[in-house]
Amino acid sequence: MVTDPTILRIGDAAQLHHHQGRRKAAHALLTEIWDDIGGEQGDPLHVCVLAHTMADVQDDVREELRWDLRALAAVGLVTEERAAEAGVSLAVAGLYPSLHLNVGECYRKLGDLARAREHLGYARETVGALADDAYGRLIRAGLEELAERVCVTPGHSR
Repeated sequence: MVTDPTILRIGDAAQLHHHQGRRKAAHALLTEIWDDIGGEQGDPLHVCVLAHTMADVQDDVREELRWDLRALAAVGLVTEERAAEAGVSLAVAGLYPSLHLNVGECYRKLGDLARAREHLGYARETVGALADDAYGRLIRAGLEELAERVCVTPGHSR
């Protein structure tokens, strides 16, 4: 169970967006949290989770991509110990498939199918870190949808 107060606040912002349809309020709260954590110089776990969530509330796909790339850069600095300390039950390796899926989808929206396929391949290389649970199935389904959109045969990386 997540116990980190900052991660919980980020979760509150995600709830505002995904369950209450309050995208602008979520964006405002995430902006406040971003300032509180010190932006990109903050705790990599906080940067990763916040950037991943902030990407979802962007109106412009270029901004969405910028936030998704921030999340992807930060995840490489997150340790298993830090994630466990925050109460995050998902292994750090389990964050990569979703992050690459989102980056790939942004590139697809921008018409850069080569980069979309590249990130689809990275996501597929790391998808084994996901459990066969609702979250894992959601990400796997997203990867298959992206593969169809960028005309990649299922099961092939790049």
